[in-house]
Amino acid sequence: MYMHKKNSTRQLVAMLLVFFTIGILPVKNWAAENDEPIFIEADRMISQETENSVVFLGNVDAKQGNVTIRSDEMTVFYTQTKAGNKKGKGSSNQVKRLICKKNVEVVQDDWLGTGERMDYFAKERKVILSGNAKAWQGQNMVSGKTITYYLDEKRSIVEQDTTKQGRVKATLHPDSDTKQ
Repeated sequence: MYMHKKNSTRQLVAMLLVFFTIGILPVKNWAAENDEPIFIEADRMISQETENSVVFLGNVDAKQGNVTIRSDEMTVFYTQTKAGNKKGKGSSNQVKRLICKKNVEVVQDDWLGTGERMDYFAKERKVILSGNAKAWQGQNMVSGKTITYYLDEKRSIVEQDTTKQGRVKATLHPDSDTKQ
């Protein structure tokens, strides 16, 4: 039993390293080559190996370098592949999808994104911030029902809430001191 827990812990740590180093958010300098340590705190963690997922519950606070993700709940879905070494041991985990729910906040330097939910799709390299989604860069702000960011294309789409006749909103300060 102890060995099973030890292997599960190793798999979780490996999976989280992959998760935080693949660059899941539209913020600069957070990519695969980031070697900084990763810190995650939550009130509770549930590993669901049969579903290839890990759930963090309550006051989730994940940090790597100057990037912070906060939410009430974070679920990481991963695929597990055998990556046997010379001794026949080992496995590799790749993040398939990430879901953050309730009071989502992503911060890096003067960039801030908020919403009620954030979904990351690894295969498509796409992030969707939804539920009264807002993003600030310095004093500049954009908001809508959803903000979809395509990481490889470095483009985003902000959509309105058609059920409430809401519109996409932007506040731009031409003379603001935003960091480049």
